[in-house]
Amino acid sequence: MNRSSQDTGSRGIPEDRKLYVVDSINDLNRLNLCPAGSQHLFPLEEKIPAVGSNSGNGSHSLFLVGLIIVLIVSLALVSFVIFLIVQTGNKMEDVSRRLAAEAKDIDDLKKINSIIVKRLNQLDLEQN
Repeated sequence: MNRSSQDTGSRGIPEDRKLYVVDSINDLNRLNLCPAGSQHLFPLEEKIPAVGSNSGNGSHSLFLVGLIIVLIVSLALVSFVIFLIVQTGNKMEDVSRRLAAEAKDIDDLKKINSIIVKRLNQLDLEQN
């Protein structure tokens, strides 16, 4: 009936992993209780079981390299899109300036045309 917190949290952990956890906890306790340098602790690699311990390292590193490549490519694409947006905005400004200048020229041509028509009408009236 009385279960410790270690028993309830370790249901899905294999037996060799449980031993590793308990051994690590013991090492931490020794570090806290004994003076520094009085006890040699085993390196972490010696305590990890050899069965399946390095099976995922290659796939994890390959995944990370792939992820980094995808991030770099997406960053390059986003930069290119931003560059195109800026260039399009500059072109639109140039076109709008040209249209405004041409509209001004068209207004000037209309004024000149109306002056010519008035002058021709005056000359026509003087001849009659």
